[in-house]
Amino acid sequence: MSRLSLFNSPLLLGFEHFERALDRVNKISSDGYPPYNIEQLGENELRITLAVAGFTMADLTITIEDNQLVIRGKQTDDGERVYLHRGIAARQFQRSFVLAEGIEVRGAWLDNGLLHVDLIRPNVEPRVRTIPIQGGESGDDKSAGKSAPQPIRHHVSDNSRG
Repeated sequence: MSRLSLFNSPLLLGFEHFERALDRVNKISSDGYPPYNIEQLGENELRITLAVAGFTMADLTITIEDNQLVIRGKQTDDGERVYLHRGIAARQFQRSFVLAEGIEVRGAWLDNGLLHVDLIRPNVEPRVRTIPIQGGESGDDKSAGKSAPQPIRHHVSDNSRG
């Protein structure tokens, strides 16, 4: 069974990367660990906060892979400890966030078991570009020394006439 794409309209040209991003979001694990918040700090600023109690800075890595922010954590067991009860297991996680085009990571820090990652979207000036229109055979382009693209003419023979 084939999947119907939201982006297969002829009016949406070049949006294949959005479709791939949506596929990545759907494949991300539904595991709720670690819990996180996404906070808007300003018009163009966000902060992602993950609850990573028990993890040290050495246990955490943050990377950007194809417009995807990936936060990984891996704890290792201390072989020298003897537990009488072990309710807190050493665990690992991977949490991914798909970043919109232009989003940049400003920085990250670990504070009291919370990992904060600040994101910013730089202000982008709107661009307006005028596209020149080339004329046909009767246009003014010939006087400017430019040759306009010639239309393709198909010759069809009609042998049904007498």
